[in-house]
Amino acid sequence: MTHVIDGDAVAADVRDGLSDAIGTLDDAGVTPTLATVLMSDDPASETYVSMKQQDCAEVGIEARDVELDPEAPAEELFGTVDDLNADPDVNGILVQMPVPDHIEDRDVIRAIDPAKDVDGFHPENVGRLVAGDPVFKPCTPHGVLKLLDAADVATEGADVTIVGRSNIVGKPLANLLVQKADYGNATVTVCHSRTDDLAEKTRRADVVIAAVGVPELVDGSMLSDGTVVIDVGVNRVERDGESTLVGDVEFESAKATARAITPVPGGVGPMTRAMLLYNTVKATSRQADVPVSLP
Repeated sequence: MTHVIDGDAVAADVRDGLSDAIGTLDDAGVTPTLATVLMSDDPASETYVSMKQQDCAEVGIEARDVELDPEAPAEELFGTVDDLNADPDVNGILVQMPVPDHIEDRDVIRAIDPAKDVDGFHPENVGRLVAGDPVFKPCTPHGVLKLLDAADVATEGADVTIVGRSNIVGKPLANLLVQKADYGNATVTVCHSRTDDLAEKTRRADVVIAAVGVPELVDGSMLSDGTVVIDVGVNRVERDGESTLVGDVEFESAKATARAITPVPGGVGPMTRAMLLYNTVKATSRQADVPVSLP
């Protein structure tokens, strides 16, 4: 029987595991604080920020909410980031993407203090990850590794095919999986929009990770028996006049072939949020010089 990996349950375990670390920080008089900056009136972005703030409240992290007018000049956003960088009471900074068109995402990422970059996207943090000495692992790739661990999926010696080469998921995840480290030592193939014969690449894989943003691109015919499937995609589609969420994997046909698979929703999504909390606690520990044990 195919194991449907419960991302909600694994994320709950991560949050529970952070309680001891947060307690240690509290004993030292330190309260982890995450600042979220929203410069958008997009309902999805507003929902994401609200959920992250709720997660913080659940585990004992203080959430500081900053909302900016999407029409405001770029200087207002960069000035806000500068203020948060300089604030000793703020341990982590998350600017919700995308930002308005008149601002470059990469400029915002580079403006955040690397020590408070709990997304793990600053060039300094990316460089350390590639070098095998990460401070903050990007939240979604780290969450994928936690899901593989929870499902007892070994990566050492495994052939892993990642469908998608984004800076947020595909590239950092490939780098993590090839590291000489726990949940590394894999042989990784990264596929993308110009990959020839995608199905040939996915069929030979022990683990397929779909993170390309194309609804149900990967189906059961593209998998070998016993493959482990991690579906990072979240796509809203219209079916029978109703809006529904689907992944980058056609779930039912893939489930018939896979040994283990993540659902959408309820798979990778909850892990991304949980690992943001993890990175915030880690950042607080480093800044306060208070050692903690992380799950």
